[in-house]
Amino acid sequence: MLHFTKYSLQLLINHPEKGRRSYRQIFLSTVSKTSLNNNCSEIVSANTGFSISIYNVTSRNIYLRWSKFSGAFSYRITATPRNTVGHSLLAHFSDVPVIGILTSLTPNTVHTVKVEAIDKNGIILAEAQTKQLTAPEIPVIDQAYSKLSNSITVEWAAVPGATSYLLTAQDGESSIETIVINSPGTVTGLKANTLYKITIRSINAGGRSLPSPSKKAKTGPHAPSDVQVAFDSGTLRAIVSWIPTEGTLNYSVTASSGASKLNCSTSSTSCPLSSLQCGSEYSVYVVASNGAGSSKPTDAVSLKTVPCAPGSITIEEDNPGKLSVSWSNVDLGDYYVVFVKSDDGLEVHCNTSHTQCHFQSDCGFTYFISVFAYNKAGQSPLGDIFNYTTSPCCPSDFYPVFVSSDTVEIVWSPVRGAEMYETKAVDGVGVVLCHDTATICILTALQCNTQYNITVYSYSEIRGTNTSCVSKYVATAPCSPEIKNISQDDLSIISVHWQANNDDAIYTVTARGEVGLWHCTSSGNSCSITGLPCGSVFSISAVAITTAGQSLPSYNVPLETAPCCPNDLTVTQVMQSITNISWSFGAGAKTYITILESPKGPAKCHTLQNHCLLGCITCGTNYTVSLKVISETGLASDCTYQDYSSSACCPSGVKLYRLGNNGIRIYWHASAGLISTDLYGSKGNFTCTPPSGLSYCDVTEIPCGDVYTVVVSPVPEKGSKLPFCPKKIYSVTCSGSSVGMVIYRGKRSAE
Repeated sequence: MLHFTKYSLQLLINHPEKGRRSYRQIFLSTVSKTSLNNNCSEIVSANTGFSISIYNVTSRNIYLRWSKFSGAFSYRITATPRNTVGHSLLAHFSDVPVIGILTSLTPNTVHTVKVEAIDKNGIILAEAQTKQLTAPEIPVIDQAYSKLSNSITVEWAAVPGATSYLLTAQDGESSIETIVINSPGTVTGLKANTLYKITIRSINAGGRSLPSPSKKAKTGPHAPSDVQVAFDSGTLRAIVSWIPTEGTLNYSVTASSGASKLNCSTSSTSCPLSSLQCGSEYSVYVVASNGAGSSKPTDAVSLKTVPCAPGSITIEEDNPGKLSVSWSNVDLGDYYVVFVKSDDGLEVHCNTSHTQCHFQSDCGFTYFISVFAYNKAGQSPLGDIFNYTTSPCCPSDFYPVFVSSDTVEIVWSPVRGAEMYETKAVDGVGVVLCHDTATICILTALQCNTQYNITVYSYSEIRGTNTSCVSKYVATAPCSPEIKNISQDDLSIISVHWQANNDDAIYTVTARGEVGLWHCTSSGNSCSITGLPCGSVFSISAVAITTAGQSLPSYNVPLETAPCCPNDLTVTQVMQSITNISWSFGAGAKTYITILESPKGPAKCHTLQNHCLLGCITCGTNYTVSLKVISETGLASDCTYQDYSSSACCPSGVKLYRLGNNGIRIYWHASAGLISTDLYGSKGNFTCTPPSGLSYCDVTEIPCGDVYTVVVSPVPEKGSKLPFCPKKIYSVTCSGSSVGMVIYRGKRSAE
């Protein structure tokens, strides 16, 4: 290996080339101390004895020397790559040095190196040349790491032309080198828990590259000492402990038994091993590690575990109230303990060196049974827990909470061990069953007014039905009555008849309507309901009641009472022969028939409304007024009201005559009663009432030249004048200032 002290000087020298002056940058290096144990060659010129020798080669540098030539003023050195694209490198040296370095060469390339001795005039006095392969490129370390406490592994990317690589590990006091062929490579023989600086050089036939940039890596720690194992038989776990070693970040514990291996890892000085197998012997060892690598395993420590849990466990109920538990022998078992725990929390146990134990039991309990084996290491792990369930207990406090004609609802308190209950009802003819997990059962489709023998049995899936349970007698409610007939004795009274089909039953009949409820009660087969309102619809039903309960109601029978008469009725004469009758609506009424009756004949109107116009009315006649209200179904009520008298007849044959100079006489055919005459004109209105019995009336001082409307109507004893008598129109002309001709212009009906 070449060791030297290098001094670098950057120079600018004048170099003539083909008549032109150029400057090149060269590096002048002098080597004060060399060791030629690596790639050294010497070439001597045959003519002059001028020689060149190469004593060291790197990736980009060639270290060379030449013999001093007499008369040389300077030396020119060129390096030309062969068989590759590249420029020649040129360097000038004065006549003083005989040693130099060619730099910036191409790695892994054969160069022709030539030295020329030149005098002051630039004449070449002598030359010598040689061929030299540069070393490969400097490798780059990707990573360096330690897997063990005495070695470091290095990984790098291969460089072209390298035939091998030189790995160097330095710790500040010493260094170790190893030549390897390719990546990864390992440097061995290192000290534990020590930080090393790692470099790499590439090597070919020409030489070695310079060292790569260094990577730091630390070797793994020493193995721990004094390994101890503490076994916990209850959890099948072991705590492994040791004395720590310097520089350790993590410890790995391995326990192996045949093909089985258990591991744990920790940064402390102890680590638990769980899931150990019962009845096994383990070899336990510890490895220390840090970020650099791992130590050698410690000497193995032996660990023996507890026996396994017994198997082939059988449970039998020899006699009611007695359980027998048996099992098979296990290896390494010195004695056995059987634990029996009931589902109410009570626990008993049996300690024996045999393989059988006996226990007391009760009905409706589930017993959980486990068997353990013991040796010096402790108790075996928990094996299978077996359970045994005895027959469920019988419900004894069941009672009916609801009874109807065809249904009985039974409830009871839950009993031990029962997963389901079966309720059976027997009446000597048939059987009704009910299955449920709840403590309630509804027995349906029963016969009304019947006594049943009812039993509640408990059931469990494992033990089946307990058939020793006691029974009770329960009677169903009475049968529903059947309404045979409803008769209406009066507008507000009905009688209901039914078929009495129960013994010692009380029957209640209910009339239900929108306006309320009405009842009647009887122990026979009929009763009467009074006070029913008119114009209402009712639903009639009956129920039977005994000490067992109440029957379902009978089928409803609809009932409709006759519609109500309107509270008021008004008769108004709108024309001499037409009368309007109006009334308020009556409850339950759909249609109305109004009748006015007199010796001269009736007038009738049938309507859906609450008013009606009656024609063909005779004036001055007394009428009897009646109203018939009819429901939708045809029920009718006859309503009578105060009699009505039609108005007096309007006078006929009304005429107007001239009377004197300024008077007018109004004439009509004779008419009974008091008569009133009225004249209406634009120049004034005039009225006259003649004495009773007269058929004319005079109006004096009436203006002429006007058209008058003349109305002659009877005057009622009470009330105003009749508005419907005919009106006649007359034109009264003037003869000078006196009344002239009286001309009839026509007649119109009352407005």
